[in-house]
Amino acid sequence: MSDSEDELKAVQAALGAEHAAVYGYGVVGGRTGEGRRAEARTAYDAHRARRDELQRAVRDLGGEPEASAAAYALPFAVPDSAAAVRLATELEERVAGVYADLVRASTGARRKSAAEALREAAVRAARWRGGSVTFPGLAERSAGAASEPPKA
Repeated sequence: MSDSEDELKAVQAALGAEHAAVYGYGVVGGRTGEGRRAEARTAYDAHRARRDELQRAVRDLGGEPEASAAAYALPFAVPDSAAAVRLATELEERVAGVYADLVRASTGARRKSAAEALREAAVRAARWRGGSVTFPGLAERSAGAASEPPKA
């Protein structure tokens, strides 16, 4: 696979993760407590903006942006605020993982943007979790968790 194909694949993976995050934050916002609802809304808006940016990047690379699924399977049931916080943390960790891949696969402005997105996801994950991890975007891989976004 050529470098440009690797980059397109990584951009598409990040786009897929952003689609899943937008969906997931719809659930988080509906289940989280009033005190964290604004935080969920801010994250939702940030993921929508990144999703839109990635759709443009796919087109710039000559690809067709992956469409969002109608629904995504959540990694666990989200019956209450505590589960919503765990879901938000999981979403951010998964997004950070795919952005780590995009940082490796890209150069220039796209690499800088991917690094910024990785940092933003790591900060949001730390806020939701209540603490940070040593290597954001890589921690879930060492724990054996999949880096793929939830599937439809």
